[in-house]
Amino acid sequence: MPGTGGGTDGTGIRVTRAEDGIVRIAVPAAAGPAFTRAVLDVAGAVLTWPVLGPTAHPAAEIHDPGRAQQWLWAIYGERTAAAVHALAAEPPGASTDVMPPESPGPPERPGSETALAGYAARLALGHWAARWWPASYTDGIPALELDLLGMELAALTHRCQQLFDDPEDQPDSDPAELVETHRAALDPLIRWWQAARETASGPVRQLDGVVRLIDDAADCAGLEGDALRRLRSALDAGVPHDPGGAHGLRTPLDLGSLFTRSGDYALAAGERLGVGGRVIARGSGTNDWRRYPPGFVDSAESAVSWTVSAVGAGRRIEVEVVADVAAPVGGVRLAAEVRVEGGPPTRVSLARRGDVWAGRADLDVPASLPPRTRIEVGVLLPGFDPDPEPGDGADGTDGRADRDAVRALARHRLTTAAQPESQEPQGTYTRSLHAPFLAEIVAAATDAGEDF
Repeated sequence: MPGTGGGTDGTGIRVTRAEDGIVRIAVPAAAGPAFTRAVLDVAGAVLTWPVLGPTAHPAAEIHDPGRAQQWLWAIYGERTAAAVHALAAEPPGASTDVMPPESPGPPERPGSETALAGYAARLALGHWAARWWPASYTDGIPALELDLLGMELAALTHRCQQLFDDPEDQPDSDPAELVETHRAALDPLIRWWQAARETASGPVRQLDGVVRLIDDAADCAGLEGDALRRLRSALDAGVPHDPGGAHGLRTPLDLGSLFTRSGDYALAAGERLGVGGRVIARGSGTNDWRRYPPGFVDSAESAVSWTVSAVGAGRRIEVEVVADVAAPVGGVRLAAEVRVEGGPPTRVSLARRGDVWAGRADLDVPASLPPRTRIEVGVLLPGFDPDPEPGDGADGTDGRADRDAVRALARHRLTTAAQPESQEPQGTYTRSLHAPFLAEIVAAATDAGEDF
């Protein structure tokens, strides 16, 4: 999990100027596929935290050291900032290890001068959750309410403005745009905040911090609207803090009724494509999350299934993929990529039908398939697919072990979010990377009352 600064494993920070002119800050971190990394595009650089496993601070690729100086000292400390400045004028290949004046000794403690390192790590993790959260009906991992998550990201982005300087090349750096995009969550967020204050229950400080940052961001950007006016009025008037008194709520707030959730979702509701013939092979495919956008496919490892039938002298494959509860219904088609014995791929167009993406195609294979023929099936969105290299996972195969680790992380965070004592961390909530996001608290509360 990304760290908040302070503490290292004793190997230090290496700063290097590469052949392409980029200055890199390398830190000890486990390599892994894209869905195991939290990334933040900041002024003059890209910061990357590993999501799985401990780390003290991010790696960085700095393409504009001058712009990066506005935040480098706050994330890594003054020595690292000075090393980056010095190496920017050195020839390619130059490098230095940042150590304290008294050598030998532990490396500099990044982020010790300011809380910005913690805010940045939490913001990056929030963007990771918006992109890679492994929502799955079949695995029992509820989806996050993305508008609520977006509102908290708006608050964090506003707090992290020191990291940004140009919305043109930092698309997630505009808190006002995030507020506008996720405005649907504002009214229920205000109601939750008011109820939490009245009953002195739930993540009061976290809600208070989020709504105040949102109000300040909206005020700075000149945003208007009924919900924002209600927020400003509530902040100006103050909220009674009288648990159990005249203003107290007699029953706990039902978070599930506050925030929009997808409607009924009956697994495998549609009829199969069955076209007759004799089934000669069946199996499960690979569900590589990198090959389609979020919200399209259930994240379970068993979401992709296939059947090969003998139809006359030919062979036909049918593919079914469990859809995400929010998957688009029309206008978009996924595809399955089928390989037989490592041969060239056959594309099978998939259409949304009920709760599955489904399609079929004829296979150009010998009529007499050997009993143990290797058939590989994966799902992708044409035009989006990054065509990942085989064996890109840390397990040396297709990333299955990494995906399992991400599922375990999501379940752990939901378990934490369901515990009231975890919802009010000491100190400023945005500095605590382990504190649940508001969207995780809602997902955990809603999941507890549903047969998910």
